[in-house]
Amino acid sequence: MRRAALYVGGLLGPFGAGVVSSMLPELARTFDVSQSSAATSLTAYLLPFALVMLVSGTLGERWGPMRTIRVAYAGYVVVALLAALAPWFWLFQVSRGLQGVANAFTTPLLLTKLASVTPKERLGRTLGLYGAVQSIGQTSAPLIGGLAAESSWRWAFVGIAAVAAVLTASPLPPDERAAEQAPRLRDAWRPVVVWSGVVIFVAWACLAGLPFLVAFRVDDAFALGPGARGLVLTAFGLAGIVTARLVGSVADRFGPRLAVCAGLLLGAVAVASIGLVAALPLVVLAWAVGGLCGQLVLVGVNALVLGGEANGRGGAISVVTALRFLGMSASPAAFTDLYRHSAVWGFLLPGVLLAATAPLLAHRIFRSGTGPRARLRHSRG
Repeated sequence: MRRAALYVGGLLGPFGAGVVSSMLPELARTFDVSQSSAATSLTAYLLPFALVMLVSGTLGERWGPMRTIRVAYAGYVVVALLAALAPWFWLFQVSRGLQGVANAFTTPLLLTKLASVTPKERLGRTLGLYGAVQSIGQTSAPLIGGLAAESSWRWAFVGIAAVAAVLTASPLPPDERAAEQAPRLRDAWRPVVVWSGVVIFVAWACLAGLPFLVAFRVDDAFALGPGARGLVLTAFGLAGIVTARLVGSVADRFGPRLAVCAGLLLGAVAVASIGLVAALPLVVLAWAVGGLCGQLVLVGVNALVLGGEANGRGGAISVVTALRFLGMSASPAAFTDLYRHSAVWGFLLPGVLLAATAPLLAHRIFRSGTGPRARLRHSRG
C-alpha cells in the first residue's frame, strides 16, 4: 500500500503542469489577456518548479523525504484552491508558481525512494511503471482541463486540490535513518548528471513540452473545441501508459543509453510530422508516437542517474528533473511565436533539435563510463 502511494504521487507534477494546456483560449478570455500571455501560465508553474528542484532533492533528504513530501502535498491543496478563486491574472500566475514550488519537493524524493527499494536489474521496469503513472497525470490533465473549461476552467483546480488532499492523507513509507554525513549540494553535479540533464532539457522542450502547441495546431487547422482538444492531447499520455512496461524492459535489457537515443530519433520524426500532415488522425497518431518516445527518454535518463552511486542520488535526480522541466517551461517562449509565423517550422525546428541531441548523448554518456561496454569492463574488473 505504501509503495503504491509512491507511484500515485508521481501523477501530481504532470497533472498540475498540463491542466492548463487545453484551456488557454478560455483563460485568455476570462482574464482579458492574449493567448501568448495565457500560455505563460505553463511557464509560471514550471520555472519555479524547476529552479527550486535544483536543490529540493538534497534539502528533502536532509529534512526527511517522506515528511517533506507530506508537507508539500498539504501546501499544494492551499495554492490549488487559490488558483480556482483568483479574480486577477497576476494572482492566478502567483498561485501557479506556488504550485510548482510545492511539487518541487515531491517528484525527486519519490523517485529516490523507489530506486532505494528496487533491485538494480529491475530498475528500468520500476521507472517504467512510475512513468506510466506520470503519463496518467499528463493524460488526464488536459482532458479534465478541457472538460472543465466547457463550463468553467476553475473546476479543474478544485479537482487538483482534491487529488492533493487525498495524497496528503495517504500512508507513506517511513523515513530511513539519516546518514552520518548530510548530503551536500555539490554531490549531485557529477558529469553523467550534467550531460543527462542537458539531453532531457532539449527533449522536454521539444517533445513533452509541446501539448500547448498541439492544442494550437488542432484549433487552427480543425477548429476543435476545448473538450476535443483535451481528448487529442491525451494520445501522448495514453501511449506512454500502454508502452511503459515495454519501455522499462528495453532499458533493462539493452541499456538506458540506447533507449534514450531511440526516443530522441523517433521523436524527431513524430514531432516534425505534426506541422506537415493535414489530417487529424495523422496528427493524433504522431502525437501518440511522441508519447512512446517521451517514455523512452524519461526512463532511460532516470535509470542512468539513479543506477549510479547512492551518495547524493536524491540531489542528482532532483537536478536532472529540474533541467527536464526547465526545458518544458522554455517551450512556450521558444516556439509560440515561431508557430504563429509558420505552423510547419513551429514543429520542424523542435524535431531537428531532438535529432541533433542523440549523437551528443551517445558520445558523452559512453565516455562518462555508463555505456554497455563500460559496464561490462567494470563487471570483469
